[in-house]
Amino acid sequence: MATRSEVSQPRSLCDRCREAPLQLDGLLACAFHSDPLRQAIHQFKYEDLRSLAGLLGKLMAEGWMVLAPPNAGVDVIVPVPLHPTRQRQRGYNQSALLARELGTYLCHPVVEDVLVRTKPTAPQVGLNAQERRANVRDAFRCAGTGLSGKRVLLIDDVCTTGSTLESAGIALREANTASVWAYTLARARPGPPEVADGYPP
Repeated sequence: MATRSEVSQPRSLCDRCREAPLQLDGLLACAFHSDPLRQAIHQFKYEDLRSLAGLLGKLMAEGWMVLAPPNAGVDVIVPVPLHPTRQRQRGYNQSALLARELGTYLCHPVVEDVLVRTKPTAPQVGLNAQERRANVRDAFRCAGTGLSGKRVLLIDDVCTTGSTLESAGIALREANTASVWAYTLARARPGPPEVADGYPP
């Protein structure tokens, strides 16, 4: 698991984030996207092994207690939503399962009905950073004012370029949230997205 020093030093930022910082208050990941965690995420996400949510959620909770800086206040936890078509195909939203587990450990409410995915984006695998940003641009919106003034912790399973998190974060900002921190179970090591991912989102 990463330590606080690994994420607080400038060298921990990728070239893309140094040159064009994401429109988020912060972005943290529990660990690198490598085996055995990579295989566990694959099984959790694509092989209907939902029973892994408890273990992976606990890992995220332990990581957050170490990694979260003092200014990363949290009022609510919000998972990155799937488009309804994708969720029907998969049967569940893996990010929502992680968010629920994290909420239990951190004693924060989880809000799943405000941030919505409005368009069925293409799989991100094989796309470069610019294509990924274009693919998820305007893919999210907030329904209602339930998150207005709230400090949001945005949850996803894997971060590759941060494009999906940024797009969701922009929608949350437009809903007048107080802050948006993003936190993922894993993040890709530097390298081509298709190598870092290994499978579609």
